[in-house]
Amino acid sequence: MSITVSTSVNGDAVEFVCPPEETLLDALRNRLGLTGAKEGCGTGDCGACSVTLNGRLVCSCLVLAAEAEGQEIGTIEGLAQGDKLHPLQQAFIDHAALQCGVCTPGILVAADALLKQNPEPSDEEVRFWLAGNLCRCTGYDKIVRAVQAAAAEMRRA
Repeated sequence: MSITVSTSVNGDAVEFVCPPEETLLDALRNRLGLTGAKEGCGTGDCGACSVTLNGRLVCSCLVLAAEAEGQEIGTIEGLAQGDKLHPLQQAFIDHAALQCGVCTPGILVAADALLKQNPEPSDEEVRFWLAGNLCRCTGYDKIVRAVQAAAAEMRRA
């Protein structure tokens, strides 16, 4: 048995067919070709698959695709505007806040969700907000500096 899911991804209406037990992560990657979200653990512990669902940060490996029916999904693919990088993406490059890239999409989505709620977070708030995103390559200091630089840039814009 398959189900049809009608939803919105990064502002675009989409529809796909999937088995009822398929995760949102698998549907995004395998049905919609949006491979930015990564499966790091499959248990919601690493944050590599982070997306927003109606503006709320979620681990897409823990959400069934069927739960996205009628919802608005935000992914890493929706951050940039064409060829123009989002300030967070540019700040991660400028501050060398990424290495292998497995965790980076999830961290960027999480940081974007934070800055939408709190455009002027303290370092402690950034660290708390990103605590669900594990990075095995970089030190978190560069990530925090990049988020703060992007926040400052976004406030100036």
